[in-house]
Amino acid sequence: MYVDTLNTRLTGLRGLYRAGYRSVLAYRADLLFGVVGLVIQATLTVVVWRVLYAGHDEVAGIGSSTAVAYAVLAACIQSVVMPWQFSSLPQRVMRGQIGVDMMRPRSLISQNLAQAGGTMVGRLPIGAAGLITGLALGGVKAPHSLLDLLAWVVSMVLGIANIMTINLLVSMTAFWTLEIGGVLILYRFGSAFLSGALIPLWFMPGWLQPIISWLPFQAQIYAPLSIWFGTRHGAELLGTLAVQLGWVLVLFLLLQLVWRRAVHKVVVLGG
Repeated sequence: MYVDTLNTRLTGLRGLYRAGYRSVLAYRADLLFGVVGLVIQATLTVVVWRVLYAGHDEVAGIGSSTAVAYAVLAACIQSVVMPWQFSSLPQRVMRGQIGVDMMRPRSLISQNLAQAGGTMVGRLPIGAAGLITGLALGGVKAPHSLLDLLAWVVSMVLGIANIMTINLLVSMTAFWTLEIGGVLILYRFGSAFLSGALIPLWFMPGWLQPIISWLPFQAQIYAPLSIWFGTRHGAELLGTLAVQLGWVLVLFLLLQLVWRRAVHKVVVLGG
């Protein structure tokens, strides 16, 4: 009985997941350009970082091979988990379709998270192309140990949960202002910078590193990649995972609170 009930609950979410996945494949030209663009970006990243490190074994205690690999992997991860349209919620609010979504048996939050998950999976070929390019150019190396790899997988799952939750939080601003293009641009730039996707936190000014290390954004890309390169061990590794998990729980609670306010906002506008 419990299994049947669970399957029934998941049926609708599986449909939304497939919709997100197919929405990426439906625009194959865009997918192809994304692959080509990331291949070029990965190639230029390897070349530029090697030039910057020319004549220097280390910068800020980080070797050239680590810096190059970090930059390539960060670009690959960002291409998958941070698509430009990471939620259909703003468009559905603008078109008035949100009322239909709210009447469905699945919560609006679970609907959007399922669709976002499908979109990320659909974009995996782009990230894979960048990764293959990095490996072919010798710019990416595997983790130092199996333990680092397993810890990275756990950290990456928490990082994706963090990204999906914040993405949906930002999308929900559409309930208060229908045009959120400016908000999305500001968020994407801020997230790319604070998560370490553009510049590793290793190279940030000393006064800024402690501040960023306690923000939720560093748990998206910097934390998983710091584990990939084996810079976290023992208590420090567990502490990194604990901070990531803590932010996921806090953000999900905040998401629930914002959603409750958004529901009342929709009632006011609909009245």
